[in-house]
Amino acid sequence: MRSICKQYGLYMAWAVSLVAVAGSLFLSEVLGFEPCKLCWFQRIFMYPLVIVLGMACYKNDRRLIPYVLPLSVIGGLISLYHYAEQKIPGLAKLLPCTVGVPCNQDYIDWFGIITIPLMALTAFIFITVFLLQARRSGGEEE
Repeated sequence: MRSICKQYGLYMAWAVSLVAVAGSLFLSEVLGFEPCKLCWFQRIFMYPLVIVLGMACYKNDRRLIPYVLPLSVIGGLISLYHYAEQKIPGLAKLLPCTVGVPCNQDYIDWFGIITIPLMALTAFIFITVFLLQARRSGGEEE
């Protein structure tokens, strides 16, 4: 499995970002869920990944990985904070969303654990792990 991640990690990261963006658009445009402020920040870090990773896959260029990794790590940290804000009531009082949808509102709460920020966090973690594996592969080939 590790060798597959090393060889195809770039493509797998792109596929995860594509699914995440498609899911984000489905939730907002089809189901009508209005994104909160933190959701917008997560989108800001996820949406470019589809384009940049798609170009990297098309050219099989692993040199873009160091430039893309900060996007996935920062987006993941925002998702982690957003998830914590939803699950820990005291955090919502620190930086409250004053305009639009409250950031601690749960549109989806499956099994009391799975929310939209958790799904975004999972996507960012997968992207980061796949890119780290692909970067190791690229270094060995050169």
